[in-house]
Amino acid sequence: MIANHIHDALAQVRKMQELVLAKRNFRGYSGTARAAGGIIALCGAASIQLMQIQKAPEAHLAVWGTVLALALAVNYGALFWWFLHDKEADRDLHKLLPAVDALPALAVGAILTFALIGHHHYDMLFGMWMVIYGLVHVSYRLSLPGENYIVGLFYILCGTICLFTFKDFYNPWPMGVVFFAGEMAGGYVFNKNREK
Repeated sequence: MIANHIHDALAQVRKMQELVLAKRNFRGYSGTARAAGGIIALCGAASIQLMQIQKAPEAHLAVWGTVLALALAVNYGALFWWFLHDKEADRDLHKLLPAVDALPALAVGAILTFALIGHHHYDMLFGMWMVIYGLVHVSYRLSLPGENYIVGLFYILCGTICLFTFKDFYNPWPMGVVFFAGEMAGGYVFNKNREK
């Protein structure tokens, strides 16, 4: 008899836990927009290679800055479209709070970028960008699917390897390939999450 009550109580606790996790699950990010960001990164790398952009840091930074601007526009454009048109968002600003979780890590990434550029440490930029972007993913641990956390660990691992082994800022492929793979995987995770 007591065992049945304990079993019922545990089932109710599991049900409540599922409801809380479902409520915290943020669905405002678009998997398609995220995958598009990965394609933009790969196109950035290809454009550097195909156009044979001169080995000047400013030229390469301009390409990667454009990649960042386009990817942000696509992803945050899709986020605001969701906010304005999706019934789940219901135009409640609190629904956007998970997107704010990324801002501190992104701000640190911007600070470190300018510091490294200021000291002419261009070869560390790719690895640092990957590690910081991985930390952005980790900050979503409680509001996005667990697979997104794994994508974050992928970025951190690739960034760490890049920081210790990669010494050629003018070779765009590590950056393009890592962000393409990570964003395609992240896009798949987001699309799978929306279907649930």
